[in-house]
Amino acid sequence: MKDFLGYKKGINLGGWLSQCVNSKKHYDTFIKENDIKEIKSWGVDHIRVPISYELVEDEEGVYIEDGFKYIDKTIKWCNKYELNLIIDLHKTAGYSFDEIESSVTFFENENLQKRFISLWKELSERYGKYNEFVSFELLNEIVDSDVAEKWNDIANKAIVEIRKYAPYTKILIGGVRNNCVSSVKMLDVPYDENIVYNFHFYEPTIFTHQSAYWIKEMSENFSISYPNYFSEIKDKTNKYLPVQHDEIFEGITINKFDKKFFEIVFSEAIQVAEDRNVPLYCGEYGVIDRADVTSTLKWYADINSVFEKYNIGRAAWNYKGKDFGITDEHYKPIFNNIIKLL
Repeated sequence: MKDFLGYKKGINLGGWLSQCVNSKKHYDTFIKENDIKEIKSWGVDHIRVPISYELVEDEEGVYIEDGFKYIDKTIKWCNKYELNLIIDLHKTAGYSFDEIESSVTFFENENLQKRFISLWKELSERYGKYNEFVSFELLNEIVDSDVAEKWNDIANKAIVEIRKYAPYTKILIGGVRNNCVSSVKMLDVPYDENIVYNFHFYEPTIFTHQSAYWIKEMSENFSISYPNYFSEIKDKTNKYLPVQHDEIFEGITINKFDKKFFEIVFSEAIQVAEDRNVPLYCGEYGVIDRADVTSTLKWYADINSVFEKYNIGRAAWNYKGKDFGITDEHYKPIFNNIIKLL
């Protein structure tokens, strides 16, 4: 499988320029240069920085110059500390992975699609010159499984525009069902040699999102350990998670949910990437701060072993906050072990 050079081990800076209070005070204080310096000391080679359109656009689509300055600053810091960078458009006007009820029109509204493409034109004009250490991620987590063909079409139109200004920049594309690994096969054949297939992985979700307050069906006091019996994982998934989370288990017959599961569910995407000669990258993975730390460390060890075996680049979710921050208080007992397993 083709390598995604320079993007083997990374960390997300979620909650800084997206999924946050959109204020100068927050942008100025949540992440500082010393954070980038610390991340470099962990031995990682890149960071993934989610940004929302609100950072750089007002409601009418007029660009906010002060917002671009935070991206400029991040690029400067990454250059100083020799870290590569993924600029991830986490939310665009009319589409948000966590507000899906109000986002369905994006795939029908040509004006919203044109605004999305225009934003990428602006970003590529500004940052395409940094192609040696800056990559672009088109859009975070397309949720609806029924829009795979439409998403491929929109993505290709965006790539055509980006290539006018950033001919060599690596462009990451994820599939439907929240960048599910099983959706990689539904992505179009790569536009050119600088395309990267991207997926996210939080399975078993019943473990990595246990007691998650934003999941309606989830009990706030639910807990489960890892590794665990496959039947137990399936039963609890059926009880506490929306039905679509069942799909990841289809056709799998194993007794225990451990690293063997990762190997099985990654195998199809790995084969697709090999057949199409395209790098495969995991842009998000992690465990909620409500899981016990012993189980968390075992999960990180298992998924890391499979990433390493198949040379899959990745970025853990998350550096701080967002209920997954590995520098937060909950993870202190295992912090030194986790950073070795990124």
